[in-house]
Amino acid sequence: MKRIFTIGMMLLATASFSQTKEELKEQKSEKQAAADALQAEADDLQKQIDAFPGWKFGAFGTVGASFSEFNNWYGQGTPNNASGNITLTVNPYAKLDREKYFWYNTANINLSWVKFDDKDDPTDDDSFREANDVFNVTSLFGYKIAKNLAASTLAEYRTTLINNFNDPGYLDVGVGVTWTPIENLIVVVHPLNYNFVFADNNAIFDSSLGAKVVANYGRSFGKLDFNSNLSAFMSYEDSNLSNWTWINAISYKLWKGIGLGFELGLRDNKQEAVNFAFKEWDTTGTAAQPSFDNVDNDLQIYTTFGLSYSF
Repeated sequence: MKRIFTIGMMLLATASFSQTKEELKEQKSEKQAAADALQAEADDLQKQIDAFPGWKFGAFGTVGASFSEFNNWYGQGTPNNASGNITLTVNPYAKLDREKYFWYNTANINLSWVKFDDKDDPTDDDSFREANDVFNVTSLFGYKIAKNLAASTLAEYRTTLINNFNDPGYLDVGVGVTWTPIENLIVVVHPLNYNFVFADNNAIFDSSLGAKVVANYGRSFGKLDFNSNLSAFMSYEDSNLSNWTWINAISYKLWKGIGLGFELGLRDNKQEAVNFAFKEWDTTGTAAQPSFDNVDNDLQIYTTFGLSYSF
């Protein structure tokens, strides 16, 4: 009799447990539906907030670091070593949009340091050395003369921060028009622009008058943030003084602002190519002196991938 009673109680407990589990699942579904509805309302309110004129601030970028140390690890070529890598990319912005005018400020910063210390070689460099070194900042002011058109003035400065600060450094200042054909796309065309170039080697780097074109597209797709910026200067004096830079950044949120980030930068600049070749030639002196006529202007490329954080 006791055995039958025990079995009955076990069956009853199992049935109760199953019933409770199903009820919990149903409650979870109800709560999830309610949460989704509230999130949709919150997203709609955020869109209304974003639509209001005024200052808007934000930033997203990539941060990453890795450190390793090996002692007597004979299976590799350098059994005793210490290495490290630190990477930081930031894309901040501050934008003001009023009924009659706007003021957009953006920046792109990409810095990284690497080191490889061979402990068995006392003559090697055991310090962190710069690897990536990019700094761009842009300020655009426009007075609206039509729905999608504004008279505008632009100031853009770009250089390196860690090494060779302002050597070279570029400052573009110009006037023209800004066109906003669709939401999130800004196209700047300034036929009157002066490209100031700051550098120690004045024989290669020259300032000149020309046209400036900037195109920027930035948008969020749910958890995905995307920004693409093309900046080009076309010199009226010499095509060798023209240059362009195109930077694309993507950040995908995984959890509470933390996600994955990728950045691709492309640049064409003949003055920088000749200056780099000149530095190499100045060290060896084994070939003809570099000039705009005998130096190939290879496309400059950088990529960065790592953990990202959206502010």
